[in-house]
Amino acid sequence: MAAALALRVVAGLAAAALVAVLLEHYGLAGPASPRPQPRRPWSPHPAPGPRDNNIFWGLQISDIHLSRFHDRGRAVDLEKFCSETIDIIQPALVLATGDLTDAKTKDKLGSRQHEVEWQTYQGILKKTRVMEKTKWLDIKGNHDAFNIPGLESVENYYRKYSAVRKDGSFHYVHSTPFGNYSFICVDATLSPGPKRPYNFFGILNEKQMEELLSLAKESSWSNHTIWFGHFTTSTILSSSPGIRSIMSSATAYLCGHLHTLGGLMPVLHTRHFQGTLELEVGDWKDNRRYRIFAFDHDLFSFADLTFGKWPVVLITNPKSLLYSYAKHEPLERLLHSTHIRVLAFSSSSITSVAVKIDGVHLGEAVHLSGPIFILKWNPRNYSNGTHNIEVIVQDSAGRRKTVHHVFSVEEDLHLTFDPLASFILLTDHYIMARVLFVLIVLIQLTILIIFRYRGHPKLKGPPGFVNLTSFSLHVLSKINIFYYSVLLLTLYTVLGPWFVGEITLGKLGCCFSFGIFVDGHFLQGSLTFIVGILQLVFFNVPLMTYLSWSLLQRCFGHNFRSHLHQGKYLKIIPVHLLMLLLYVWQVYSCYFLQVTYGTLAFFFSPLRTWLTLLTPVLIRCVWTLNPSELGTFTVQLKSHLSS
Repeated sequence: MAAALALRVVAGLAAAALVAVLLEHYGLAGPASPRPQPRRPWSPHPAPGPRDNNIFWGLQISDIHLSRFHDRGRAVDLEKFCSETIDIIQPALVLATGDLTDAKTKDKLGSRQHEVEWQTYQGILKKTRVMEKTKWLDIKGNHDAFNIPGLESVENYYRKYSAVRKDGSFHYVHSTPFGNYSFICVDATLSPGPKRPYNFFGILNEKQMEELLSLAKESSWSNHTIWFGHFTTSTILSSSPGIRSIMSSATAYLCGHLHTLGGLMPVLHTRHFQGTLELEVGDWKDNRRYRIFAFDHDLFSFADLTFGKWPVVLITNPKSLLYSYAKHEPLERLLHSTHIRVLAFSSSSITSVAVKIDGVHLGEAVHLSGPIFILKWNPRNYSNGTHNIEVIVQDSAGRRKTVHHVFSVEEDLHLTFDPLASFILLTDHYIMARVLFVLIVLIQLTILIIFRYRGHPKLKGPPGFVNLTSFSLHVLSKINIFYYSVLLLTLYTVLGPWFVGEITLGKLGCCFSFGIFVDGHFLQGSLTFIVGILQLVFFNVPLMTYLSWSLLQRCFGHNFRSHLHQGKYLKIIPVHLLMLLLYVWQVYSCYFLQVTYGTLAFFFSPLRTWLTLLTPVLIRCVWTLNPSELGTFTVQLKSHLSS
């Protein structure tokens, strides 16, 4: 009864924690504090028509990862991008959203800043003279902050070789004859910047959040505000009221960092509950992805592209319904527009731009100026429901590109984003990791303590899996050396320092589950909780299970040799092989620690190196334990089996 009650309590805590996370982080609980004031009401005019004004466009590129060791093609293609692509598209500005360099060692395990990578990056900017052609806004990613003791460090090559050369968030205003457009950079990189892997999440402290709130207020008089950063909001730790609330008046947040999850999620787009779009762009590193975005009569449109593939096509009117939001854009202008408008670019001349709506050929768009093509239409013919627009562009080299999307002239219609993409971008993963980490620890401790203080087991019924599992846990919990070993390991995983080593260049620090202390700074736990979950699930808990199973074999009267000769090889050998595999994983984690944080961390790591050495000793204790210490359990088990 006590065990059942405890499990119900743990299940209740888990459910309460999950509900709290959903309420707080999916917007059901409402905003925690005031947000920037919304912009002034929109006017239905000027509406998209036959003139080439009220429009500009830009590009975004992210996760370039220039490397001195791997794939020199990244640099070669980036040079072509900065010359040929920029010359053809002629963007008003380019947002390079972090991870400009790779900053990894040759084996891809360690991390350090390589000045030659930054020199390569700057050399491309200078050689192509891209900063004379457009406004190039480059910001830091987590790789650009690997192994940097502080912003003033000589290892902070971003200050020396980037285009912006300024740490921290900033506000850039793009001025046009038809209004101002704000671009706010979110710099959430860590300072000091740890070596990998504990640099995956960004952090915004209270001071940085206040600065961003001030920038948001500055931008309130612009036509639109675009926020851009390296990290997705789901991988940023931010103080109240939270980064999504601060940017709630923005049209969109453009970011990178997740590399489309290795191609598993080629489209990572969603909308915050306050209305802001969050649009992760694919990486340049492996996929050569980039993005074009445009404001056409204050209607925001974008397209994600692959380098070297022409023509490039973007329909700016009518814009996609999926990315429309009446509170941030003058969607009424779509209803008052007189022309369909398309941006078409190619390395060869554009020969035709055909337009279809709902499969019906509407006509050939005519060239207006530059990349702008227009076709007269009457939007009131499509005033009900949703419709599909398709544009087929062909150039003189015979290349074709077809793009299409769903649109509507009704403001109260909406489409939903991919639920998985929304989960990835809207969930604060460090909080989910904290909750899961604590729950696993609580469950393990609850099981240990309950079986420790329950009376001796009374076997009833056939010796099935549940009975034998309960019995083995009783044995483990009643023998001090094993009970206190497992209990100490679990508590140490939560509270003790995992290792002491060189967290950043020349700076020693301690790593705990709840964060990292280095050079007088405390970096909140984020990836540490995920690593802690892996440690619990793939070693601590399996070790407890293996010890319980081994003690059960001893209670059957076996020693290590005799239990192997029972004839039940298909049941026994896989257990040992699985534990051996997990032990090899633990050994590899020691090697990874040595490569990433140095020899000192390897020797002063209770959770890795010391545990790896003590595990065989603990297992040997099971198989060499004096049978007299198991006497009561052995007699009870044999008596039950013979009855």
